[in-house]
Order: sequence, then structure tokens, then C-alpha cells
Amino acid sequence: MSNTYIKTPNSISFNSIVEKDYSLSSSQYMDLIMPNENFLFVKDFLRRSLQRKDLGVEVGSLNYIGQSTHYFIRTKALQSHSFLPEITSDTTSPIMPNSFVKMNLKKGDILISKDSNIGEVVILDKDYPNFMLSGAIYRLPVTEKKYYLLAFIKHDIFREQLDFMVPKGATIRHAKTFFLDCRIPIPNDDTENVITFVEVLTQSIINKEKLIKERHKAILEAIEKELYENQRPNKFNFELPKINELEAVGRIDTARYSFKYKKYEHLIQNYKNGFFKLSQFGYTINRGQNLQVSNIGESFYSNHKIKGFYKLAVSSNFSEYSTVEKFNYLGNSGSLNKIKKGEIIFSARGAQFGRVVTFPENIENTITNIDSLVIKNKEENIDRNIFIAMFLNNLRWNKHIYKIAITGSGANSLTQYQSDDINFPNFEKTKQKEIALLYHNAEIEYKADAFTLAGFLEKDNEYNRQAGIYELDKTAKQLKAILNQTIDNIVNDKEVEIRFNVE
Repeated sequence: MSNTYIKTPNSISFNSIVEKDYSLSSSQYMDLIMPNENFLFVKDFLRRSLQRKDLGVEVGSLNYIGQSTHYFIRTKALQSHSFLPEITSDTTSPIMPNSFVKMNLKKGDILISKDSNIGEVVILDKDYPNFMLSGAIYRLPVTEKKYYLLAFIKHDIFREQLDFMVPKGATIRHAKTFFLDCRIPIPNDDTENVITFVEVLTQSIINKEKLIKERHKAILEAIEKELYENQRPNKFNFELPKINELEAVGRIDTARYSFKYKKYEHLIQNYKNGFFKLSQFGYTINRGQNLQVSNIGESFYSNHKIKGFYKLAVSSNFSEYSTVEKFNYLGNSGSLNKIKKGEIIFSARGAQFGRVVTFPENIENTITNIDSLVIKNKEENIDRNIFIAMFLNNLRWNKHIYKIAITGSGANSLTQYQSDDINFPNFEKTKQKEIALLYHNAEIEYKADAFTLAGFLEKDNEYNRQAGIYELDKTAKQLKAILNQTIDNIVNDKEVEIRFNVE
């Protein structure tokens, strides 16, 4: 993304070089342009000065252990795509309980990174009593206009200010407490209503992000509950592979002969209604669009929507919760393979291996790339498609899909020819629909035109209670677009229109 508010001069005078001690570093001559001169600093939002106790503590790698009741939050838990922390095995480390420093992390606490991904910020969605912060994370003591501050820190204007203070060229970037001196513009017109508008938009997005995680957890629990509670009387008995099993699988470098793999496969195949393979229901699997120049010719890429460009959903932007964190855009004169309603996109290799999304509505001019498999069926059965996508997601969370994958290259991958190595429990249609409804509810409509500032959060929460993951993510993206435009207008001292519908 190119900077919006940092301007680089086309030329510089000799006198300015002398003033900069003859430095020829381009960063020394950039200017930060903010038309709105009515601002506070980040430190002005704090109820007291930042103190050493607000900073996390390094416990040392000697205290990292395999399992524990106490955890250490890394800066990796603070990601740009989310207002909430990503608490996973990759972003936290179990530590020795006797090395744990009690920090009383509470719902609503704002955390900001001073090192590594500097300036990244999140707000806690609940209490985290058994978690502590790394020495690169501050907890900000802020109560007044908390969501207004959070929205601006999350916006590009804050990151660009920080980049201005801490040049990107540094080998190791440390923000220290420079972020306290970043400017937070205040609206000049209709001040209180505009501040409230920013705050309720931010709160709404946070609510939706929290509910996405809750719906996702409910889906995984519903799948596992149905599977474990509806088994035939056959008991699992582990055996080492025989020659006929090796011949049937056709591989010896695989975890498919392990105890864990066979035990979970027994659950699937021993389900009361049996199991099925994708081919039995007429599903076909193809690779996503090959985007190499040798295949489609020259293309133009953008992080922002451009009329006539394809919307690009790549697996590197698939979330843990079967959403697309962000779309990129690709300009190409060719007729590329578009994703159709109901198709399932499965990340078939790389760090995001096993992540999956599906599009239960018609989507406009959207493609994926060759790193993904596109699972499609001429018969439009949205509930079954969503169930298949959610079960694939479940297989990633319990790591079963990794045992089917090929790992010879050092990274997990799955080819379209292995698709029938994956078995799916034949849940009844009512159970599939119940699971699908947690992901997508086609019966509700987001009537943003009717929302007012005073009653917005109440009406929004009414919608959220019925919405699935797909709708929560879709409306969160719409509100983020409005929020970003609102902040841009405040920074540029332009009029802010209080509305909740995307034009």
C-alpha cells in the first residue's frame, strides 16, 4: 500500500542537505501532511502517563514448555486485519507457571506493539487471566473515547506517522514510546456526533469479529458432537498396515497408518449414516486460475478496487474462520476462471494449507489462484456445500487433513487427485442445514438505510443475532469501508456524512 499522507519532494535544496548534516537518506526529506490541524496526541487519551508496569515481560525461552495452564502472548497475536487478538498455538506460548507474571488482562484492554509489527493494535474481547504480555507489547491505560482512539491507531494515518518516526530501513525497528506522540485528529464540525459515529462503527465491527469466532467454535462443536454421539456399535481396533493396505493407499511416506489418523477415520466411517466421498455426489475439483504471465499474459495488481479489475481471493488471505481477510484486485484482458455461487475454495498448499472458504451468494468477477482447489457441483445444494466446507475446516483444526497431505517438499500440499482420500460423515439434511445456518443465513437483510446514530448498535445487534459468519464478515467489511472513509474525511478536514449504507 502506498502512503497517503507522507509526501516525498521532487527536489531538495543544498541548504536542506546541510541542515540534515549532509544525509542523503530519502526518509529525512519526507513531510507528513495532515490538513486538519485540530488534533490530540495519543498520550492525551491516556488517563495517566505510560509506566513500566504497562509493558509486558520477557520470561525467556527456557520457560517455554509443551503444555501449560499459563501462556505468553506474542506480538504475532496482533494482526492488521482484526481489531481482536488472534489467540492460537502460533501466537501464544505455554510457559512454566512459576515464571508467569500476573497482569490481570481484562476485556476492553487495548494492546499495542512497540517492536516487530510496530504500532499494531487490538482490543481484548474477554478477560485473559492466565495470559501475560511479551516485552514488546504495551497495555494502554485509556478509558475516555477508547474506541475513537482505537479506530485511528488501526487506520493507515497512524501507521504512516509511525513509519515517519521509525524509518522502515532499520534492520530492527523499535517504536519505544514514539507512538505516544502520534497525532489523532479531532473533527471540527459536529464534533460529538462524529466522534460517536466513529466509536459505534468501531464497536459494531468488534462485535461482529467476536461473533464470527463464536459461530466458528459452535460449528466445530456441532460437528464433533454429532460425530461422537452417533456411532455404530463397532469398536476401534488399531492395527499396523498390511501389504494390501499399502497397495490401496499407494504411499509409505504418510501418516495415514498412524493411530491418530485411523482412530478419527473410524469415527467418520463408523458414523450411523455412513460416509461419502466428493465424487459420489458429483463434485469435481480443479486448480484455481494460473496467473503466470506465460499463461494469461501481463496483469496489473492493486490493493484497491478498480473498475473492470477481477477481485482476487487468494489463500494467503483466508482466515482461520473461513472468511477472506481482504481482497486484492487484478487487471487482465483475458477471460479468467471466475468463482461461481456455492463453490468451495480450499487452500491446497503453503502456510495456509487446509483453510477453506465458500461463497453462498452470487459474487461479482471473483477469481482465485493456482494455490487453491476449487470444489464445484452443477447441483446447487448450498447447505451441503457449506457443510463440506465446514467439515474440511474442522479437519484442519483437528489436524486430520495434514495426515492426508503430501509433505515430501517440506510443506503440506494436496492435489486434486487426492480429493477422494477425504471422507465425510453422511450427516442428515437437517443437521447439515443446522451447521450451514451458523455460516450463512439467506433469510435476513441488513437494512442499513434505516439505521440512525442513536439506535444503530441496538439494530445492528438484532441483525447479528441471526447472522451467520458470512453475513457478519460481509457487513463488518462494509462498516470498515465507511469507518476508513470517515477517518480520511476527519484527517482531511472534510464534512463527515453520518450514514451506515455503502454507496
